[in-house]
Amino acid sequence: MLIEQISSRPTCDINGIFGGYTGEGSKTVIPAEASAKVSFRLVEGQDPDKIRKAFRDYVTARLPGDCRAEFTDHSSAPAIALDWNMKPLAAARRALTDEWGKEAVLIGSGASIPIVADFKRTLGLEALLVGF
Repeated sequence: MLIEQISSRPTCDINGIFGGYTGEGSKTVIPAEASAKVSFRLVEGQDPDKIRKAFRDYVTARLPGDCRAEFTDHSSAPAIALDWNMKPLAAARRALTDEWGKEAVLIGSGASIPIVADFKRTLGLEALLVGF
């Protein structure tokens, strides 16, 4: 199902690749270095540290002998899954439907926003994010 594929499955996204000559015209040289920006969308049960290590190990194992890779961490957080049957969700859905006159659509999103997992793990609270 498409909605499942875009909202609740893990992803590895290459957000950008850059390196080499980028000016006008062509160059017939192989660049000495290149960079890529990569991010992961995790799902509940995946450990960000294990995913990071697995990715690094995968890349490093495939490098030619005269190449090296450097990695920079920016942030990470464990993902959570929302209980689709929780009472606050049903109440929020009714309120949104009453306000807008159309049934509110449920879309899984934001599962790895750090504060959401903190609410669940630290406070024992389910978090409900409502976007407009």
